[in-house]
Amino acid sequence: MDKVDQFESLFKSATKQPFQREDVSVTSVAVVADGDASTVTAYAARLRGFLKVLGANVRWTEMPSDSFASIDELLTHLEEDHPDLVCTHRHVGSPNRRWASTLGETLDVLTQATSYPVLVAPHPAADHADAMEERGTETVMVMTDHLTGDGRLINTALRYTSPEGTLALCHVEDDAVFARYEDAISKIPELDTTATTEALKARLLKDPGDYIATCDAALKEAGVPVTVAAEVTFGHRLETWRELVHKHNADLLVMNTKDEDQHAMHGLAYPIAVEMRDVPLLML
Repeated sequence: MDKVDQFESLFKSATKQPFQREDVSVTSVAVVADGDASTVTAYAARLRGFLKVLGANVRWTEMPSDSFASIDELLTHLEEDHPDLVCTHRHVGSPNRRWASTLGETLDVLTQATSYPVLVAPHPAADHADAMEERGTETVMVMTDHLTGDGRLINTALRYTSPEGTLALCHVEDDAVFARYEDAISKIPELDTTATTEALKARLLKDPGDYIATCDAALKEAGVPVTVAAEVTFGHRLETWRELVHKHNADLLVMNTKDEDQHAMHGLAYPIAVEMRDVPLLML
């Protein structure tokens, strides 16, 4: 490495992107759920209990599945209401609840074709649906493979974290992907395989770790009454996410689901959403 490249590397490694705290406004919520008006009203009451962190000055609108005949009609209702958050459940508006491997067409459209944050809660008929109201959002977990610089994701998760609760910031690098890089490095004679891979691994973990530290410092300075828990690791993402959810007993998972370059759901968001059926998800 020549001196110019070395200087540039040192400069970049010393440059830290700090977390910037911003308020996330949630003043209106639309509940889209299966059932008639009375069933959805009862379900919305559970959701209000679960999301009591939002406060009392929130306008709640109920949209039972029998009030719209198509997805287009639902989207029209949402455009008229323009909520800050849509609350719904898997297979909303669909008779195929038994297919656990899907979220359902309506939810796919809501998460991909609209700009609304979508909270996916257990189905009203699910055995564990009542537990939402009892638990609240004491522990909110951010799930991502690219935490550094994602202030929107963290600020949104913070908005939903109960006072005195825990904000778990989790960054998981895919060890299977890293193994491919390690194999490629091993085939380049000019590089010391062990030293290069160890340095790369340390760098991949250091950046999100440093970013979490700036987040913790910013929240403490602002007097925000939450505890920041950091998890930065390598792992098999889906398996590791399950372990982290269990470790922190997470009440709500927050993740990005939109990808600017494609219509399909971002990264591992879809399999995570499909597999983790017992924990409410906030999909941005």
